[in-house]
Amino acid sequence: MQRIMIIVAFVSQKGGVGKSTLARALAREAVSSGLNAKVGDLDTDQATIVDWHKVRTQRGLEPVISVELFRNVTDAAKAAAQHDLLIVDGPAKASASTTEIAKASALVVQPSGPARDDLNPAIRVFHGLVKQGIPQSRLVFALNHIGTENEADAARAYIEEAGFAALPGYLPERPAYRIAQNEGYAITETRFATLKKQADTLIQSLIDRVGEAANG
Repeated sequence: MQRIMIIVAFVSQKGGVGKSTLARALAREAVSSGLNAKVGDLDTDQATIVDWHKVRTQRGLEPVISVELFRNVTDAAKAAAQHDLLIVDGPAKASASTTEIAKASALVVQPSGPARDDLNPAIRVFHGLVKQGIPQSRLVFALNHIGTENEADAARAYIEEAGFAALPGYLPERPAYRIAQNEGYAITETRFATLKKQADTLIQSLIDRVGEAANG
């Protein structure tokens, strides 16, 4: 039977919204569950995940995650042809390559903070992709840098009013997540039980959505 590779892409209009954070966590959980997954870092200017992967490798952390820097999604897909899952960490700012990435992907995830300054540009990115022919069902938000439950609810409602969906769960604004990643861990590997549970909830909802995309 021919292997069918699923591509999940993380895109954003601006840096610092949690794109690489979620890509790392999805990769970690996918590999832990037995999937043959690869991360394609397309942010050639910053190479954030490549740098994180070096730290993880130097510390000998398990599971081992395959990470590689690519110029575009076509090159990444060719290199990952024998994998079950290709996780694409897109450039830090939306551009023409964002449409190219979205067209190749079964699911496009855009992290966003709760402020309108974050949400409005992000919503415009998704509206732009819809105009380029990307089905809305492939586009989903993930909430990050959340202060309170009410803030998450308000952001989720705002996204839904714009015609899009946000994944169940969210990541609160906590230094422990940054500390974990500085040490080569994913957010699902933080040592703080409550924060790990919140990260697990969000990433599991993402995994569920990936499964729907694979079967749909």
